[in-house]
Amino acid sequence: MRARRAGPLGGPASADAPSVGLPLRFVLSGLVALLTGLVWLTLRPDLLATYHYNQYAVAVTHLFTLGFIATIIMGAMYQLVPVALETRLYSERLARWQFVVHVVGVAGMVWMFWVWNLKNVGHFGSLLAFGVGLFVYNLARTLWRIPRWDVVAGGIVSALVWLSLAVLAGLTVAAAKCTYENVPQLSPGNPFGPLLHLLRQAPGWVGRFNPVAVMHAHAHLGAVGFFLMMIVAVSYKLVPMFTLSEMQSPGRAWWSVGLLNGGLVGLFVTMAIGSAWKLGWALVIVGGLGLYGVELGAIVRARRRRVLDWGVRYFLTAVGLLAPLSVLGIVLCWPGLPATLLTTQLETVYGFLALIGVVAFAILGFLYKIVPFLVWYHRYSRLVGRAQVPNLADLYSPRLQAASYWLLVGGLLTASVSSALAHARGVQVGCGLLLAAFLVFAVNLGRILSHFFGPGAVAPPAATKAT
Repeated sequence: MRARRAGPLGGPASADAPSVGLPLRFVLSGLVALLTGLVWLTLRPDLLATYHYNQYAVAVTHLFTLGFIATIIMGAMYQLVPVALETRLYSERLARWQFVVHVVGVAGMVWMFWVWNLKNVGHFGSLLAFGVGLFVYNLARTLWRIPRWDVVAGGIVSALVWLSLAVLAGLTVAAAKCTYENVPQLSPGNPFGPLLHLLRQAPGWVGRFNPVAVMHAHAHLGAVGFFLMMIVAVSYKLVPMFTLSEMQSPGRAWWSVGLLNGGLVGLFVTMAIGSAWKLGWALVIVGGLGLYGVELGAIVRARRRRVLDWGVRYFLTAVGLLAPLSVLGIVLCWPGLPATLLTTQLETVYGFLALIGVVAFAILGFLYKIVPFLVWYHRYSRLVGRAQVPNLADLYSPRLQAASYWLLVGGLLTASVSSALAHARGVQVGCGLLLAAFLVFAVNLGRILSHFFGPGAVAPPAATKAT
């Protein structure tokens, strides 16, 4: 049986984790997408100051959702699932291939959305879907052999199912906007015949629904089902680890995941068909988030590590932002809400607050915990007990963490209010602050990565025995 060393987080070291380069390539690629998106919004603030149903807003949204958020979550899952659930990743080689497919698919999709070439959106989207299939298969085979099942594993499985459905829904919508009259008929035994038949039928199926309603339903599959569900599930493991606490009520945690799943099923259907019942299902989701907040608060109150570092503060801020986001979501689901300039702009604020507020704050907070651990373990773990090695907190600057945090808060508030008022210059100022926050974060990340590429600690020479 393989021995495990204690890691710097207080839990087991990464004996089951893949090589450190695998999650880092996903993380760094995702951060490049975030940087690109923030520069994009700073140069084109009209994307947040006007109605969001246009090709440019769709392109930038997919850059954030698939390029930034999904990419980092995938890399983090390859690292965290084996460690948190005490198993081994099924195939690191498969994960490396998935990275290439994913990056090419995302880059192609975003550009094709920008030029509004939907047929090529479908082509690159199919490549992306293939990569998602590799990711889901790899994690499913990994989860299959975990020694014990808990709410963390249950939430991760739920998130993988919703990710698959969100990708399928997106491909269906893209296919429905294309025409296939010029595609020649295939011979009766051709294996691609059924697929072509489905593509030709897609416009008729999707055309029965309001296109904006379908877009919103698709967005919630990904945002609530994959992003939020994954954050909720993983935090039930990581927050107790980072704060030296433990889960207080497994039953309450299971109910929170169950309500999120059940509420999303109803919300997707009622949102797609334009039913007033979407408000009721939205309240079910809010109920699940409420239970999650209660359980997370109980975990934090029971902690043995009294001082909360900046990484945990980032994440708790993300959880706190769920409250105004929930209120805004309930308002937008209200039956008979008139479509005015303010209400349509509030839809933009809702999406912006969800992606750049809740999800981005949570990701950056977790990165401040995960990346230092990866670098520390790679560079210094073998020297523990043989040389003086730095602590995790020595790898980065708390002052830069604080500066980035307050720039994020200021930028998020400024951009959100300005977007609601359709004030392009205010949006530009807010996005400029967000860009500055990211650059400060990047400087701090560079300090951490310098240890990865540096020479590391050197063990002192062994003492010579007296003769």
